[in-house]
Amino acid sequence: MAIDQAFNATIDYYDDWIRKAVPGYDEMFAIARELLSFPEGTEVDVLDLGAGTGLFSRLVLGKYPHGRFVLVDVAAKMLDVARDRFRDHSGQFSYRVDDYRSFREEGRFDLVISALSIHHLADAEKRTLFARVHGALRTGGIFLNIDQIRGGTPALQELYCDTWLTRVRAAGASEEEIQGGIERRLAYDREATLLDQLRWLGEAGFVDADCVYKNYLMGLFYAVKKS
Repeated sequence: MAIDQAFNATIDYYDDWIRKAVPGYDEMFAIARELLSFPEGTEVDVLDLGAGTGLFSRLVLGKYPHGRFVLVDVAAKMLDVARDRFRDHSGQFSYRVDDYRSFREEGRFDLVISALSIHHLADAEKRTLFARVHGALRTGGIFLNIDQIRGGTPALQELYCDTWLTRVRAAGASEEEIQGGIERRLAYDREATLLDQLRWLGEAGFVDADCVYKNYLMGLFYAVKKS
């Protein structure tokens, strides 16, 4: 099954599932909101890569209600959910059913965001994408990426996976939901290590880049374009 079909099939339960499936979900997104340092009232231009149902864009809109948003995803039905979510702000939102690996933008955006998406790319594709994100940002622009991290050793990867399973069960996920999540991970996930991702951000041109929050296999990456 193609990745767009796989995620289109989750629209009825995705938002509920993702809160169970991501360790530290509330804290991580709260920190992401804190990192949005543009002055209050700024009409920020936002690019959301792998936007899905628009959960990350909703967080940004809550802080910058006059922002302008471009949401990109290969899964058309997930973007339909986002359209409905932002129906009262339709003039501020545009949607692209597209593979964001092909996007070309130069210096247009103040903020590029992504959540739980870039880990689906091969490592070489991640490196290329980080460079394109740097190019798409205006000077002073911010890149926020909430994504999965592969353990640097087999033992660490096993720890991450075992901890995830314990926590998702404790969060109330059913065994059917868990099995579906595992099957999607095995089919589509290509996580990279923390050190590799930070190195690629540096190679892309980001001077200030860090993983500012980490919870086992989940991390919040923050990078600023200085020039």
